Amino acid sequence: MDAQERVTVEDVRKLALPLGTRVIAGNGMLSRIVSWATVIYPENDTLPKSIQPEEMILVATPETAKRNLSDLEIVRWACDLQAAAIVVSDTPPPNVIAEANAYEMPLMMLPAGSRARMVEKSVVSLLVDRKGQIERRGIQIYRQLTQISSRNEGMTELINAIARLTNKAIVVQDKRLQTIGSVLQPQFAGLWEDVETFLRKQDNLPVELQDRHRVSEIENPAILQSLPTPGLARLVAPIVTKDIGRGYLSIIGHDTELDDVDQLVAEHGAAACALEMAKAKMVSDTEKRLRGTFLDRVLIGDISQQEAIKQGERFEHNMARPHVAIVLAWRGERVLSLRRIETTVNTLVSSGKYPALVWQRERENEVVVFHAIDSDIKDPHQHSTKFAKTIADELIRQNPGAHLAVGVGQEAEDITGWRISYSEAHQALELAARLQSDSPLFIGDLGVYQLILSLNDRDKLLSFCDTMLGPLLDYDHKQNADLIKTLEAFFQRHGNLSQTAETLIVHRNTLLYRMSRINEIAQVDFDRPEIRLGLHLALTIRRLLGT
Repeated sequence: MDAQERVTVEDVRKLALPLGTRVIAGNGMLSRIVSWATVIYPENDTLPKSIQPEEMILVATPETAKRNLSDLEIVRWACDLQAAAIVVSDTPPPNVIAEANAYEMPLMMLPAGSRARMVEKSVVSLLVDRKGQIERRGIQIYRQLTQISSRNEGMTELINAIARLTNKAIVVQDKRLQTIGSVLQPQFAGLWEDVETFLRKQDNLPVELQDRHRVSEIENPAILQSLPTPGLARLVAPIVTKDIGRGYLSIIGHDTELDDVDQLVAEHGAAACALEMAKAKMVSDTEKRLRGTFLDRVLIGDISQQEAIKQGERFEHNMARPHVAIVLAWRGERVLSLRRIETTVNTLVSSGKYPALVWQRERENEVVVFHAIDSDIKDPHQHSTKFAKTIADELIRQNPGAHLAVGVGQEAEDITGWRISYSEAHQALELAARLQSDSPLFIGDLGVYQLILSLNDRDKLLSFCDTMLGPLLDYDHKQNADLIKTLEAFFQRHGNLSQTAETLIVHRNTLLYRMSRINEIAQVDFDRPEIRLGLHLALTIRRLLGT
């Protein structure tokens, strides 16, 4: 056998022995070369007088109760003749395992039901036809992994199976690089924090995988990539459903140890993960429809408190707690998908910190969140507004340049109050959009805005604005000045000149000059409270009316 074609014990374990074979002794000696395979029958009276060095010994399951050769005799005989490794069919006693470790002899145990002769045939096939055996192994790996999904054992068991097949660290991430599940190998414990930090950054994905809509076109389904930690690398494969990347599977190990089998497992493991994700999405979509139907009935008043509590048990949500409605929608020219809002909210809810029911209302172009409040929370509205701010901040972080309108309603003690809380949150949302506010607005803080909107005489409102701001608007238009902008910043900063100057990014003396010009042009006295109130109301009316 040429040096380039040499097959190690680890190669045999990964490519020829039945999936699920365990190493129980001599784990550090798996790099030994295997030249052939020989089957030994424990019911025989004697062992063969000789074998070739580097042969793998396969110990068959005894066909009768009588056993003339003990595992200990076989281990000592194999060690004396410099065998490559021993593979047994039944669990050996502790003294046999200890003997194998003492002689540094790899000792492996086949899964139940394995037949030594069939295993021998598979090992020989690998030794004489590596390429063909790799193809056959790929089929076996795919079958085993997809069977896990068909048995509904879940993503966690799938990831654990991939880790057992490769004996390496495994990470499965979603499309936003959030970790769905992982298996850490002990030798990487001290490096794992740096590895995870690297994996979470979108720019660190191989260039071929950064466009989710084109990953199905790449020739190599698994890409080898070096990691910042010297000596470490990963095989990363896209998890693709319906020709779109939905996540990533990474197999992480020493760069010299990632081999053909790891490539196979990465490719077929990603396909199996895609099946699992598709199943999970179907379940999730069904649950969303059920929640949507339920919340639709809540908003039309077609559900009792008792029925609501029973439905809540189905959603694993406590409907008996007080709730606050939060309504979110994109605003401005850059309108993105509502799914982005829904996904972000669901991610926060899944963390366990924010119990809530989430509902994407496509026709209304909004996402509704009913946030459950603990009864011992002193200020529930502040608590929910803080949650709404967390959602908004995360969405703006993920979508730079986008703008969001968020409204928060009053607390609802039971299901009968949810309609009112939603109506209030929706009204606050509309005000947030008119005011171009990126911060969530709580309906209880919007009394003056509600009063303005209740006035139906638009002409009188416009006339009031013209009386208070007309000269300043004319001056800005003719001189291309920023006096209205200056006045808005002044009220936004509650009359604090230093903060106003910082907001406008001007020197304090420049601000003082502008305030002086506002006095002169509009002929207003800022020392009079009623004048300040009038100017502030006029600016607010302009924003509300969109003028």
